[in-house]
Amino acid sequence: MKLHPKSSNSARLRRGLLATTAGVLCLQPTLGSAQEGARVQKLEKENAELKTRLDALEAVAQKEGLLPSGEANTKLVSAMSEISLSGFVQASYFYNTDDPADKASDGYLWNTVHDSFSLNKFKLTLASKPAERSGEAWDTGFRVSMIWGEDAPVLNTGGERQGFEALREAYIDLNVPIGEGLIVKAGQLISLLNFESGDGGAANPNFSQGYQWFFTGNGPSAGVQGDYQFTDWLNVKARIQNGLYAGAVDGNDGKTFLGSIGLTPSANTWVNLLGFFGEESPTLDLAGGSVLAGTKIGEALNLGLEFDYFNFEPPTGSSSDLWSVGGWIWYDFTSKFSAALRAEYLDDPDGGGLKGITLPGRPGSAIVSTEADGSMASVTLTFTVKPTASIRIQPELRYDHTTYDGGFDGEEGRFTIGAGVTYSF
Repeated sequence: MKLHPKSSNSARLRRGLLATTAGVLCLQPTLGSAQEGARVQKLEKENAELKTRLDALEAVAQKEGLLPSGEANTKLVSAMSEISLSGFVQASYFYNTDDPADKASDGYLWNTVHDSFSLNKFKLTLASKPAERSGEAWDTGFRVSMIWGEDAPVLNTGGERQGFEALREAYIDLNVPIGEGLIVKAGQLISLLNFESGDGGAANPNFSQGYQWFFTGNGPSAGVQGDYQFTDWLNVKARIQNGLYAGAVDGNDGKTFLGSIGLTPSANTWVNLLGFFGEESPTLDLAGGSVLAGTKIGEALNLGLEFDYFNFEPPTGSSSDLWSVGGWIWYDFTSKFSAALRAEYLDDPDGGGLKGITLPGRPGSAIVSTEADGSMASVTLTFTVKPTASIRIQPELRYDHTTYDGGFDGEEGRFTIGAGVTYSF
């Protein structure tokens, strides 16, 4: 006879507990799903109510002209994605061995205060993609650049009369589908004449600006320009603007005409032949021309050239001439280190183009002398160190000489030594 009543009852109890647990486990997902479904329905209702309110607000904004509607809204988002924001910040320190009493170096463009740390420029550029040259379709673009800092008065040339004191350039870019495509620019345009950029060390092999850039160049001026690419090696530009020195707003009925023939005989060589003429003021007609050229020899050696000729013709009396020549040579030892040498000479045989010219925003900066005529020359050695793609550090030694008696703060020669740094973004 088998006596196992306790064992049988225990087994039945265990089976009952397992069944109950399984039932609870089976019930839990069902309860969770019901609760989750309720939450989803609640969120969907709230989202629908929110969408209704947003649609109502957008309809009001569109009615008031605060937002474009439909396809225009899509185009706005697409256009904004194609606009670029760029620029640079530039600072420096330089010491003039003449030690001018007023701490301002006569006839010197940058670093307006001797023996002082300078914030040269903060440049900000907002631009679309350039208009695409095409003979089949119209295309448009724009570019706006603003500059603040010590150099701004020399660079911006009268933008305050337009309501934009810091304006460097601003123009509309338009492709007209004629032939292979005619590019038209209208607005405030920077000069065609100079080898150097007005951005100084941010774009040039030397940090300081050469004399040619100012005395035998010109600042920005409002006008309109046509640009046509005849072949891969021949480009022609024609421009009409307020005047060579008029800047943003014209002061007389005359206009200045400029033309440029751009030649690219090889991939590494370019030449620009420029001419200009116009009535600069009721008492002065101005005409002249420039030759700009550059070439790259091998992978590291670069050469540049600029020659300028200006003729000033008053209604009565004799005319006067001004001419200049400059050369650049720079060598890229590595991708992070280069050295550049600039030499230039400016001759004013009739005494009307160098002496007595005050730099914009710089009272007392003119070359003053008893000499009727004279010349200026400079040699500049600059090293460029690029520790990163955004930084340019440029130690520089420059020697200036003039034949004007006491033209540079009572002296005829001076050394300027220092360094500039530029961060580009």
